[in-house]
Amino acid sequence: MSTTMRAAVCVGAGGPEVLEVRELPVPAVRESWSLVRVRGAGLNRSELRTRQGHSPDVRFPRVLGIECVGVVAESTDPALPEGTTVAAVMGEMGREFDGGYAEYALLPNALLMPIKTTLPWEVLAALPETYLTAQGALDALGLEPGTRLLIRGGTSSVGLAAASIAAGHGVEIASTTRRPDKAGALTAAGVTHVVLDSGPLELPWVPDFVLDLVGARTAVDSLSLVRRGGTVCVAGSLSGWSIADFQPVAMIPSGTRLTAFHSKDMTGRADVLQRIVGEVEAGVHRPHIDRVFGLDEIVAAHRYMEDDQASGKLVVVP
Repeated sequence: MSTTMRAAVCVGAGGPEVLEVRELPVPAVRESWSLVRVRGAGLNRSELRTRQGHSPDVRFPRVLGIECVGVVAESTDPALPEGTTVAAVMGEMGREFDGGYAEYALLPNALLMPIKTTLPWEVLAALPETYLTAQGALDALGLEPGTRLLIRGGTSSVGLAAASIAAGHGVEIASTTRRPDKAGALTAAGVTHVVLDSGPLELPWVPDFVLDLVGARTAVDSLSLVRRGGTVCVAGSLSGWSIADFQPVAMIPSGTRLTAFHSKDMTGRADVLQRIVGEVEAGVHRPHIDRVFGLDEIVAAHRYMEDDQASGKLVVVP
């Protein structure tokens, strides 16, 4: 194994150009941490915000990337022998310590989820954060077969994954997009009704549940759209983190429930990810990959993400 590796380093807060591909030493393993040869990493908007300087506890330079898949190259855990295929998500990857935008990543053993799969690396890389978040958010909603679900921010990778999972459970789905040219991606994911988000939403029915991936800008409006007694789950922050002048008693209709899902709650859930991987292998779900970038294309990948050009998941392959 080489003693050096290539990594995309965020050298400071700023635009996509602050990401630089550099040659770095391969990290040395230490107790309770193992070295993973990264074979793919999904791109996420949280990394975009970290790069922009909105993660206050992150020190630069930093290798970003809150998720990755690959193979254990050097292990400190007998349960994770060398050669094991693993996925890792969250746990302060790419924030407190270097993450997945590299050829190798030194990661806590507690984050490593062993996976058995025949999927190509770029497909496997598209699943962990996206599908674990989608599954967790739908679980938080308490979604039931035969109900009606509205997904706001539907052409995000999580929105498409949530549609695919919900459709497989007999749920009728309406999903929003600001771009009519992305309607095909929604219907392919199992969405029954595509709703153009260009003003007040024209819905085909009153939803029982709303999965709001836009977040701060639309959460209060979502509470007014869901049926009385229904549930809104905020599980995304495409429009930011905070709701200005939020007044719960005035803004939450009586009996209606507002909840949230934090993707860190799925950290280490190898059982859930293995089930999702099996369902993708069986053709139950589509991975919804928009584009695959090489490590040398990381600046272009972040610019593409920042410009909201994607319909689905972006993946970088070192």
